[in-house]
Amino acid sequence: METQGVIKEIQYEEFEEKIIEIRRTSKVTKGGKNLSFRVVAIVGNKNGKVGLGIGKAREVPEAIRKAISAAKRNIIEVPVINGTIPHEIIGRQDASKVLLRPAAPGTGIIAGGTVRAVVELAGIQNILTKSLGSTNPLNLALATMNGLKNLLDPRKVAKLRDISVEEVFKGVRREDNA
Repeated sequence: METQGVIKEIQYEEFEEKIIEIRRTSKVTKGGKNLSFRVVAIVGNKNGKVGLGIGKAREVPEAIRKAISAAKRNIIEVPVINGTIPHEIIGRQDASKVLLRPAAPGTGIIAGGTVRAVVELAGIQNILTKSLGSTNPLNLALATMNGLKNLLDPRKVAKLRDISVEEVFKGVRREDNA
């Protein structure tokens, strides 16, 4: 039992954390205003794993702690091939859309602040992005995560179609003249 707790701690240490947004919210009640904070955090190992979390609390440090622990629970695997994504995709969340496009080596990360944070911590070095619609930081982060979540790994696609990985990218050449 003790060993499992240590392994989980060590596993979490490899993740880098970034706070995307800290927002003060207030609820008006009969007795006055109740102030609280909402924090959006991203964690990633810069090697194909990234997670997003939201934390709400009366104090900022507590909200940050909650957001980071939620992000560690919501980690997804992102297929990264030669420092970029395998194919173009559009991630959607409410009124926000994020276009994610693979880029040639040396391009770098062409993205706004919120999308950049998610993509960097996922371990992608070359990507072109464009945010369309609402620029709400939470929705942009969720749209980016949805896009990355829906990426197809070429190795899995090749296995499903029973073809080689090269044929997935270049197309299958048919030999029959029917």
